[in-house]
Amino acid sequence: MVIAQSKQESKKRCKCKGDKILAFAGLSGFITVGLGAFAAHGLSNILSETLLSVFKTGVQYQAWHTFALLACGILLLITAESSQGGKSLYNEKGRKGLASAGICFIIGIFCFSGSLYALALTGIKWFGPITPLGGLFFMIGWILFALSVLRLNKVTL
Repeated sequence: MVIAQSKQESKKRCKCKGDKILAFAGLSGFITVGLGAFAAHGLSNILSETLLSVFKTGVQYQAWHTFALLACGILLLITAESSQGGKSLYNEKGRKGLASAGICFIIGIFCFSGSLYALALTGIKWFGPITPLGGLFFMIGWILFALSVLRLNKVTL
């Protein structure tokens, strides 16, 4: 009984994470478009070419990983429940891996893109070392995504 309840709670948490990951993806997409427009129209006369390029790199990586978040969130929602008594037909380890990948992408956006935005806008060099940490989270997220998709095979009932 306790094991069954914990599995159900785990599935609910993954489904909720799918909702939250998609909500964050929507917000991130909105912010990405705004920052891209800000870079093109507001910063081009203020920042040097080098710092503008740094800012645009942050925007590009945020945009790419916003799409990765969409993929994680959609896959989590699709695999959450089935028509067979509300039970998922998909491997729970794969679903947990997708949720973890989404979290890594979110952390990567904050660390990688956020540090590039801060570096470009302030010129403070100590933001630079945060960028590779964000890149590492992106890489871990992609590995988790790939492994999780391979683990999503349907479970035989």
